[in-house]
This record gives sequence, structure tokens and C-alpha cells, in this order.
Amino acid sequence: MFDRYQAGEQAVLVHLDFPDETTREDLTEFKMLVSSAGVNELTVVSGKRATPHPKFFVGSGKAEEIAEAVRLFEANIVLFNHSLSPSQEKNIEALCQCRVVDRTTLILDIFAQRARTHEGKLQVELAQLRHMSSRLIRGWTHLERQKGGIGLRGPGETQLETDRRLLRERMINIRKRLEKVERQRQQGRRSRTKAELPTISLVGYTNAGKSTLFNALTQSKVYAADQLFATLDPTLRRIELEGVGGVILADTVGFIRHLPHDLVAAFKATLTETREAELLLHVVDISDDRRSENIEQVEYVLSEIEADEVPQLVICNKIDNLDDVEPRIDRDDQGRPIRVWLSAQANIGLDLFFSALTERLGNQVVEHHLAIPPNAGKLRGVLYQLKCIKSEQYDEAGYCHLQVKMPKREWNRLLKQESNEIELFIQHMANS
Repeated sequence: MFDRYQAGEQAVLVHLDFPDETTREDLTEFKMLVSSAGVNELTVVSGKRATPHPKFFVGSGKAEEIAEAVRLFEANIVLFNHSLSPSQEKNIEALCQCRVVDRTTLILDIFAQRARTHEGKLQVELAQLRHMSSRLIRGWTHLERQKGGIGLRGPGETQLETDRRLLRERMINIRKRLEKVERQRQQGRRSRTKAELPTISLVGYTNAGKSTLFNALTQSKVYAADQLFATLDPTLRRIELEGVGGVILADTVGFIRHLPHDLVAAFKATLTETREAELLLHVVDISDDRRSENIEQVEYVLSEIEADEVPQLVICNKIDNLDDVEPRIDRDDQGRPIRVWLSAQANIGLDLFFSALTERLGNQVVEHHLAIPPNAGKLRGVLYQLKCIKSEQYDEAGYCHLQVKMPKREWNRLLKQESNEIELFIQHMANS
């Protein structure tokens, strides 16, 4: 239904500087987006404006310069580092006689290339349909418009309305299927809640090293590359933390400046894992000169998905790219870890990360003294399976005195499983 550009095409890039910070984009990041999409950069047409031009966005003189660059370099696509209106796209296409793609469409196309799971593909398609619905008319400009009189009516409007109806029906169908996926995700979250497994979610700017850290922590082989949006589909893995027990670690899509609202809406089900996590691991590329701006953008997106109230542990990643920076843990006034400096790729500082993570989740750990009678050997075996026994002694009566330390949720689960056949005497450490 849509005329999309093909990866590998030759492109002229367009970038403007605006005084307003809310509309300003980064050229280096835009070039990385273009490279991630598989498009070859020929040249960059740049300039400055106070406000966008209503017809061409860049002004008539700069538009002629773009058209000349297209002819000179024989480009077959123009990529804007900004969001364009449908009419602006149409006007520039007519002038340059080639495809014009704005920043939002480019990001959506990268997502379409990277989607692997059924859910991810549905979410990207829904976002694309929302964005492209206002641009349908461009595909039928070559057809006659309807006119009055017999023999003067063209098929254009009829075909356009047919496509709009098909598009609406497709969007409704996708929403229904995504609602089904969301119900399945809720069921999975209920199962994890019933098992009392906390969820830790990796968040951060795109290409900050989240997937590399995820692989280092879980020994997984999730795709990780030095490019934007290498990860799109969320991945969940269970890891064991000493003194805490099992936790679920979630790797999620990276954020970016001015992330299209259609994408945020489409990925609502996926981002629920972030919103309902017990702890967010905010991964920051500490070697990036724009790290402060990147952190602000991540915080903005977290507020958009209502996850800004979830506790965070900042991971200052890629310290191997800096000079004289050693792995360490930064703490707040209460001595609680708030930042960990490490390199996931170079395997530097991961021991400090596990230590900080255990401390942040340590408030869910309990210590008890158990006096287990001789006829309750089964319980002793269960405790050994949980790997929670710190010390063991026997008294003259044959009772086994165990010093145990385990996650509070596992302790509560153990109490629920207690039967009448097991005589369990529990004394808190303070009374032992």
C-alpha cells in the first residue's frame, strides 16, 4: 500500500539548526540512524532557521540547493533530520523528483527492519500505519480527481477512500491482536508475582550498551552491535543473585531524542515491563559527550510511560573508552548505591555491579535461626537446595540448629509450604 524507500539507496541528508532546544536535533546521531537503516550518505545540506518554512520546511532557497545536490550526486532519496508535514514532503518531492523521508519515518523503518518477534512486528506496523495514514494521498496524485459531469469522474478519490478503509480495518485488527498479547503478558506477570520474582529492567539511550551488559550478566547471546536500535524485541532472563535469589532481568528497546509518539503508543505493552519493574538499571554511555542530554531524554520518555517513579541504579558503562577511570560504586548520603562505573564489553567492574544490585535488593533479605527436630530432615534438604544455610550445629537432643539467610519472598513461600508433619521452631536472630 505504501511506497517505501529501499535500503542501500543513495541519500542526501538535510539538517537545520534551530534556536529552540525542543526542536533541535543532533547531526551525528542522525548519521548513525542513516547508517543503521542501510542507506549510503552522499552529502549533507545544512543551514540555520528561526522557524520551519511552511511550504518546504527549509525555505525556498535551501530547497533549491537540496534539489541541485540531488541532481549533482544522482541521489534517489532525501532524508530529513526533522519531522515533516505531509504537504512539506509532497512539495519537496515535487521539486527534487525523488523520495523524501523525514526523521520519524526513518526511525519507524529501522524498527521494521529490526523487529523479529510476532509482537514486535505488529507494534511496528501499527506505528507505521498511524504515521502513514495522513500521507496516503501522495500515492494517488497521478490519478484523476473526481469532477462533475458524465465521463469526467476519475477513480482517484474512490481508490483513496478504499485504501483508507482498508487501513482503518487493519489498524483495528492489529489492536485486537496486541490486546491479546497484552493479556498474555499480564498473565506472565501474574505468574512471576505469584512466584514472587522481582523484575529488573534495563533502560537507557540507544547504543548505550544495554544488550552487552545483559549478555554479560545472563551469559546469553542477545544481538548486540555498535548501532542504533540493535535491540527492539524485549528479552527476559532469570539470574541468581547471592543473598537475594532469583530475579528477572529484562532487556528493552533503547530510547532516542524525540521518540515518535506513535512508537511510544504502539510499544505500550512492551514498556509495561519497565513501568512495573522493582528496579530500573539506567545504562549510560559515559564516554558519550552528549551523555547529559541522553539522560534527560531517557528521563523524559520514562515520565511519558509513567515509569519515572520506579527506583533507579545508574550504570556508567564504557569506562574503558576513558582515561584514568576506575570501576567504583557511588553512594548517596544514606550509603545506598546509586551509580556503578563499569565496562560490560571489557568485563570490568561487574563484581561491583552485582554487589550494588544485591545491596539495592537486600532489603528483601531475612536472617533466621531454625531449630529443626530430627523428624524434619526433609526441610533441611529443602534449605540446602535453596543454598541459604550459613552455619549448622546439632544439640544433645538431636535438633539441627541452622543459621539461614534468604530472600523474604522465599521465606514466606517456605512458611506456606509448612505441613503439620514438620515441627518448625523459628527464632529471630535478635532473640537467638
